[in-house]
Amino acid sequence: MKILYAIQGTGNGHLTRALDVIPALQQRGELDILVSGCQVDLSLPYPVKYRLNGLSFIFGKRGGVDLMRTLAQLNSRSFYKETRQLPVRDYDLVITDFEPVSAWACAVARKHCVGLSNQVAVLHAKVPKPKETDPMGKLILKNYSPTTAQYGFHFSRFDDTIFTPIIRQQVRALEVSNQGHYTVYLPAHDDHKILNKLTNFKSIEWQVFSKHNKEPFRHENVSIQPIQNEAFLKSMASSAGVLCAAGFGTASEALYLQKKLLVVPMKNQFEQVCNAAVLQHMGIATVKNLKKKHFSIIYDWMEDSAPIKVDYPDETDAIVQRIVRENT
Repeated sequence: MKILYAIQGTGNGHLTRALDVIPALQQRGELDILVSGCQVDLSLPYPVKYRLNGLSFIFGKRGGVDLMRTLAQLNSRSFYKETRQLPVRDYDLVITDFEPVSAWACAVARKHCVGLSNQVAVLHAKVPKPKETDPMGKLILKNYSPTTAQYGFHFSRFDDTIFTPIIRQQVRALEVSNQGHYTVYLPAHDDHKILNKLTNFKSIEWQVFSKHNKEPFRHENVSIQPIQNEAFLKSMASSAGVLCAAGFGTASEALYLQKKLLVVPMKNQFEQVCNAAVLQHMGIATVKNLKKKHFSIIYDWMEDSAPIKVDYPDETDAIVQRIVRENT
């Protein structure tokens, strides 16, 4: 059996999940891997057959997706060409983790395509939704990577087709402690604006991991260092808590490691607003931004909150087995 596994390359959550999904798929057939998009901080230790431009959301420095840069890098002719040239008919099973080229290639070829992602779960009827509506954001999320069968991941198991997060083995093997610092990952925020806010909490050691700086530096009680996987995981595993965007990967790993969690959903990212709504439903603190009016929430989170207990078993192999059984 020939399998195509297509992965969204914007952000890191899709690729970290793939580290566990790929070996399970390799046991069940001849596997080819596709990665599209940009702004990736991780590389896969597996051969990638297709590296495509796809459609990417560009992180800005003002707390969200940079819509102008995102629109500027969209090349409809390139996307159309990639969609037409991808040989999806050569595969017995196509699985996409919110990857648009493979999904639209299957749609054009009228071929079955399996969606396996957090984005699939976000749209599910049984998943809690944010109070504010975003028809355009919902429309984009629904049509960005269209599929004919859907299996999702979320922070809780809201339905039989929604699974708890895949936690990569590297995270499961971490030694967890509390050395008092707080780990920060806000890729859509400017480093100096983060410094300006976090230095107000002078008794706290903040370890910020940045997409925007190549060299580490320190200012008062805040250290800034470029994203490096092992350093980030070490910081998170030994932290008192994690302050991050409302993307699925980092938040899931922080919950698994039993860390206090505070999320700041990216602007212009409907998926993150939806993730934040579910986290709020679970009792986890969220703020729209780091402005002074939200400082009281941050203080309360540091002083009074406790980690939320979750149960995220290692069931990747069973999930993959089910998908193969039900779709081939």
